Amino acid sequence: MAEQVMKSDGTRIVASERGFSFKRFILQWEWMLVLMLVIVNIINISFSPNYANFTNVMNAMRDFLDKAIVVFPMAFVIMLGEIDISVASIMALSSVIMGVCFKSGIPMGTAIIIALLVGTACGFINGIILVKFKQLSSMIVTLATQIIFRGIASILLETNSVGGFPSWFNQFGWGKVGSVPIILIFCIVEGLFFAYLLHFTKFGRRTYAMGNSVTVSRFSGIKTDKIKLIIFTVTGLMSAVAAVFLASKMGSVRPDVAKGYELDIIAMVVLGGVSSAGGKGNILGTVLSILVIGLLRYGLGLINVQSQIIMVIVGALLIIAVAIPNLKSSIGRPEFLKSFIKKTPAKN
Repeated sequence: MAEQVMKSDGTRIVASERGFSFKRFILQWEWMLVLMLVIVNIINISFSPNYANFTNVMNAMRDFLDKAIVVFPMAFVIMLGEIDISVASIMALSSVIMGVCFKSGIPMGTAIIIALLVGTACGFINGIILVKFKQLSSMIVTLATQIIFRGIASILLETNSVGGFPSWFNQFGWGKVGSVPIILIFCIVEGLFFAYLLHFTKFGRRTYAMGNSVTVSRFSGIKTDKIKLIIFTVTGLMSAVAAVFLASKMGSVRPDVAKGYELDIIAMVVLGGVSSAGGKGNILGTVLSILVIGLLRYGLGLINVQSQIIMVIVGALLIIAVAIPNLKSSIGRPEFLKSFIKKTPAKN
């Protein structure tokens, strides 16, 4: 693959292949995430010696893996240079409709299928609006649908809740295969699927291309509207899947379920190295960031740290995730050094 390489004198040449660089390899963002993960686990173990127990770690993961289900398709959304802040409301609406259907006498299996269809429809609505009205921002569109979906859920149940689900349904959230939670197995399979889709298929390469330039991709023959519609629809579907696991774990559904989840989901994607501008990122970084933020929240919760402080810490991590790559690329440019020298006053 051809690549532009900058020489020490500032001139650029085109290299036919990108040679291996140990410095470039070790400075990858994934290594920073590995370091964060190690630090988080050291802190958790120091505050709670029982944390290192295998069973406790599995229980800790169960607390945040329902968010991880949505993180993988969200990575594709942000890879496009778009965003979807309606995912938590889709979870709420899907779970509420599932609960209402079950309460009205519909078998639980059928109610789950209806919930999945509702989530898929919500994602499709987001996608079709963005495809048909290209001048609209995905943030504005999904902000509007976030309010609408949550509002419909509140109309259906008001301040009430629905529970009393069959015992087999509770196995989604609390069941295990041996010592491993079912939801962890599901997330591993899902992660492998999305990793294959992004890194080893034409669909993934086209997603990267669209993230770099939708216009160029369109003129290159890529069906950009179709890909965007598929990604938003799948995100809606996986939000409904996450809603099923969350409802199983909680044992009931309410209109205010999953409030604030969209912030953690987006944070996990961005911290994982997926560029908010689109066209950059990978699933490995996303997986590591899921573990970093999930275990960080769990560990701080063990010592009763206030949720507001946890939000501040997660926000600081996001700033680091966005700032460091940009700072590194800026410092590497000769123009940056020249401008810095010019701005630095000479000493007398």
